[in-house]
Amino acid sequence: MYILEPGHYPKDPAAFGGKAGALANLQAVNLEIPPWFVVAPEAFYAGLSSDQRGALERSEDLKAIRHIIDGMRPGSEVRRALEQALSRLCPNGERVAVRSSASDEDSVQHSFAGQLDSFLFVTPAEVVEKVAAVWRSGFGERVLAYRREAGLPLLPSPPAVLVQRMVDAEVSGVAFGADPVSGRRGIRVVSAVYGLGTALVSGEGDADVYQVDRTGTIVARIIADKRFAHRQCEEASEGVSSSPVAPERRNEPALADDLVVQVAALVQRTGEHFGRPQDIEWAIEAGRLYLLQSRPITSLATVADPDGALGIWDNSNIVESYGGITTPLTFTFARYAYEGVYRELCRILGFSSAKLSAHENDFRHMLGLFKGRVYYNLLSWYRLLAALPGFGANRPFMEQMMGVKEGLPESVVAGLAPTTWRGRLRDRLDFGASAFKLLFNFVTLPRQVQRFYQRLDEALGDLPLPLSSMRPDELVSHYRTLERKLLSSWDAPLVNDFFAMIFYGVLRKLSEAWCDDPDGTLQNDLISGEGGMVSAEPAERIREMAALAAEREGFPELLSGGALGEILTEMERAPAFKEHYQTYLAKFGDRCLEELKLESPTLRDDPLLLLRSVGRLARHRHVTETASTSVDTTLRRKAEMRVARTVTHPIKRRFFDWVLRQTRARIRDRENLRFERTRVFGRVRHVFLELGRRLHALEVLDDPRDVFYLELHEVLGFVEGAGSSTRLADLAALRKVEFGGYRDGDPPADRFETRGVVHVGNDFRDRSSEPQILEGDTLKGIGCCPGVVRGRVRVVTDPRNAVLEVGDILVAERTDPGWVMLFPSVSGLLVERGSLLSHSAIVAREMGIPAIVSLQGVTRWLQNGDRVEFDGSSGVVRRLEEPQGERDHLESGHAE
Repeated sequence: MYILEPGHYPKDPAAFGGKAGALANLQAVNLEIPPWFVVAPEAFYAGLSSDQRGALERSEDLKAIRHIIDGMRPGSEVRRALEQALSRLCPNGERVAVRSSASDEDSVQHSFAGQLDSFLFVTPAEVVEKVAAVWRSGFGERVLAYRREAGLPLLPSPPAVLVQRMVDAEVSGVAFGADPVSGRRGIRVVSAVYGLGTALVSGEGDADVYQVDRTGTIVARIIADKRFAHRQCEEASEGVSSSPVAPERRNEPALADDLVVQVAALVQRTGEHFGRPQDIEWAIEAGRLYLLQSRPITSLATVADPDGALGIWDNSNIVESYGGITTPLTFTFARYAYEGVYRELCRILGFSSAKLSAHENDFRHMLGLFKGRVYYNLLSWYRLLAALPGFGANRPFMEQMMGVKEGLPESVVAGLAPTTWRGRLRDRLDFGASAFKLLFNFVTLPRQVQRFYQRLDEALGDLPLPLSSMRPDELVSHYRTLERKLLSSWDAPLVNDFFAMIFYGVLRKLSEAWCDDPDGTLQNDLISGEGGMVSAEPAERIREMAALAAEREGFPELLSGGALGEILTEMERAPAFKEHYQTYLAKFGDRCLEELKLESPTLRDDPLLLLRSVGRLARHRHVTETASTSVDTTLRRKAEMRVARTVTHPIKRRFFDWVLRQTRARIRDRENLRFERTRVFGRVRHVFLELGRRLHALEVLDDPRDVFYLELHEVLGFVEGAGSSTRLADLAALRKVEFGGYRDGDPPADRFETRGVVHVGNDFRDRSSEPQILEGDTLKGIGCCPGVVRGRVRVVTDPRNAVLEVGDILVAERTDPGWVMLFPSVSGLLVERGSLLSHSAIVAREMGIPAIVSLQGVTRWLQNGDRVEFDGSSGVVRRLEEPQGERDHLESGHAE
């Protein structure tokens, strides 16, 4: 079948090619479309001899192929079929348009706009020659270059050819079902010129441009100076000529407003039919609106909708817990945990049932995952904070606690707080009720903490069977018990964190106002040296083990570089060391690098990082002999003396001391309760590792650790019968490939905004500020533990491979509790991320290690072996000069 006509065509409209296929698809929509037919690609081959066809199929030489095509004409059968079709289409000799309709033209991925030849106002007698010309253009240099650029197969198939009754338009143009430039999906863009649209395409005429919203309202218009119009001209070689527009009409709208709205409605209807916004050509002749062609807008997949919902994402302090790539199981577990515990916190702080329901979406979306990295959804956090009384006062404290470098834009914040007098009145009334609840929780907090520890010990206590012996359903049942007893009742840590945030913020303000502390560092010294903080205990235990190891000749060297089996064998000959080592693992075995990631191996799985840290410290006997056995309180005493000199009013002093006591207690308990979180996550990690082993044994997973590439509900649902898919191995394999790509690609910015569909058109880059240029010899961050240190730096990206000498200054992008094993060896700490209340800052203060956090770009600014001097109070780092020869020697001896 050489000729395809509407109503007599294959079931698949793709047989018509892109352009005509869209028109065939639209026949059922009852739109005004000029009559047409299609010359099928099979007609192209009918014009070839058997030798030409064989040569065409065998040859890969484009020059030889074009030589064959240049000389071809439609065969006699095709000519007869064309004549018959034209007699039906143009019974009175009407002129037609002859256009290409290639199979991959006007597709979702590729438009091929302007690449193949089209002819207008063609007489029936000229159609045969124009069809052949369109075929030849399908193999032209322009098309081949386009295909090469688009990554398509270089040798194209011959295009179908659309022959359509010509419309001699008074006005014509194009319309888009969405703004292709800005990406606004709610805007229809209509362009109009006098005469044919060829004036617009050729650049001889500017078009009027209208923007129409979804309600049919024209929201913007630009009326062009339309100097020329293209109309039919029988004398012109292509049947089209350019004529000047009358001066009095040049600046008049080409379309009346009602016709603009009609065109916008037409492009809307085509988009609804195809299920995606369309780019159409239209024309008006004798007052009738015709649709000439329709194709998808191909650019929208890479453009975000600027009218879509705003998202603001920030990884701030959460990068300490979930740095780098985080697997689907960990992310979905963390998202579920955040949802549950912060809903519970808001309930404790006085949210009514109605208010909890109103913020349900915020609880569910406190975290986001981008290219495998975890981020705070800041708008959800701020909406919840704004729902609490005293939003304006508490906002800076929350930003400080979360470590965000910048808050929300004021224009966004203004929409969160109450704006009406009724809303402000409700806020004041709620404040009274919440204040009572806060007071109650403050008074009962010590008892809440005690009950939480009891509940935790019960939930994590002795099991009837070891996890390694449990069936899959028993493992899931144990997880559900943890979920019910702990994850849904995380009250004491949440209340304590809230009061830690409030009291620390108040202490900082009092220190600045009453103690002449404009740098805002005095409060850090005041809360240091509290003691009783479990976070600092691993460092002390490592020093003790190092002292024991130093007593055995050769043991420090074995710990520093030997294989694990050799170390464990030698440990049998050192019972005192072995006892300390086993005690350490019993208490801190779940503390590891990235300890809140379920996929992270713990010290029980691989204790080499611990043993290496002990060995390197033991090799420096003078360090182990003078090892600290108590908390350094020097900074604290100096700070207290400063307060005594500056705060002399008795009432002020009593209030200051009370705030200080509460701050110390709350931050101490905060760190200790975070350690209990580590225990819970360690148990959950063990449960899912065992589930992975069971599912692997049942041949449901290809590898036991593939369980981490499943989402929480998928694992539990498979066992409990609530899952929608049983092909877990396929799901895990798909995600392993996806997340492997994330590891190799560029990570998102630390903070970025999104619009509309989060993963469409948003590139996750920070456009709010200029890229940081690291120049000069000084860099400033936030001082969090005072002391002036001069020494050489060691930039560490992975503690597992770090080679630290005693006295080195540790430089890192971020740290988590697993890094504390490196702290006993270092003289100072410089961290790119973090805040005053991040783990590294608190532990450094407790151990008396001078430290600075929030040093943006420090891991790029400094290199291994650089000499620096820094002040942990002011937060200033100064890079020192040194001879190049000494640097070369140091770098060769400090391989990481």
